[in-house]
Amino acid sequence: MNYFNLFSNIMVTKGMTRVLVSDLQRNVSELYPLELHELIEELKTTSVEEVLNNYDEESKAIVQDYLDFLLEKEFGFISQNDWDRNFPPVSYAYQDYNILSNIFVELDDIAILESLKESIENLEIRHMVIYCRRTLLLEELMQIDRMFSHAPLEGIEVFSQFHESVDQHFIDTLNRNTSRLYNLVFYRCAEAPFNDNDSFRFTVTFTGQDLSISSCGKVNLDHFSTNLPKVLEAVNHNSCLHKKIGIDIHGHIKNCPAMLESYGHIKNTTLEEALNHKDFKKYWNLTKDHIEGCKDCEFRYICTDCRAFTERTHTDRAGLDTSKPLKCGYDPYTGSWEEWSTHPMKQKAIAHYGLSHKTKVS
Repeated sequence: MNYFNLFSNIMVTKGMTRVLVSDLQRNVSELYPLELHELIEELKTTSVEEVLNNYDEESKAIVQDYLDFLLEKEFGFISQNDWDRNFPPVSYAYQDYNILSNIFVELDDIAILESLKESIENLEIRHMVIYCRRTLLLEELMQIDRMFSHAPLEGIEVFSQFHESVDQHFIDTLNRNTSRLYNLVFYRCAEAPFNDNDSFRFTVTFTGQDLSISSCGKVNLDHFSTNLPKVLEAVNHNSCLHKKIGIDIHGHIKNCPAMLESYGHIKNTTLEEALNHKDFKKYWNLTKDHIEGCKDCEFRYICTDCRAFTERTHTDRAGLDTSKPLKCGYDPYTGSWEEWSTHPMKQKAIAHYGLSHKTKVS
């Protein structure tokens, strides 16, 4: 007897209309018909010969084509009957030993970072995202990087309004004099000042969009990621808020700067104190498997979540908002995409958040 064995790095996620096969080693995901999922499930306990014998000649040829396809894509391998098929599957457990992994700061005055520095070091936060409503000057960006030269902070991502001083010399200087900046996004840029971004150790993006703090949370195929740590985090925790903390423009400490609930102010509350608030971690373990619509979606483990902007339709017994992300235009029950901002069933929630046309399309 021959048996098909799915490689342990292959994750198969069943949706309502399709199945997503994710290769966690190659960091790629591909969509297939539901029939492929049914065949894979059957092959887990039944030999290839027995599976083929369950079908008539026409269907048998289709099943054989699927099997050949699985082997060609290197999703699995064939073993003989003397093979011990009880080898352990890959663990989907997620391990992150940091107290917090990310901080998102809505910035105006960089002095706020000095007041947060001690807590960032104590909590061993590894990554920082900065959104600035104004332009950040060259010296300010270098100062931000220097500020954490002896901290465990590994990477800093910055969203700044574009200004005429941002040219290739500006970026070259940052490239030579910083070590933690890993992504720069300059918005409100009518035309990119240069196109050669390959010579820098960090990524640089110029966009004409007028980004705001309410621009986050949009679900898009371009934002999906099959990165193994991100997938494992999504399987076990909330893919947006788990081990994250945010500071809004007014200094309020939140799960995300775009959310309403505050757990203190940086003038009289440390990040450590906010983290220990009884409600701060309430969304950390809300996975996509418990969110309306998302729980039936084949993309749920490679997609991120958003609790700042939701459709506001469902609440669980613990009082958590389990509604579908507002800015998602995918319907897992039809397998189709549409523009989320014009959907008639979302207009009440859009009005509630006061999202203008500018913020809806960004």
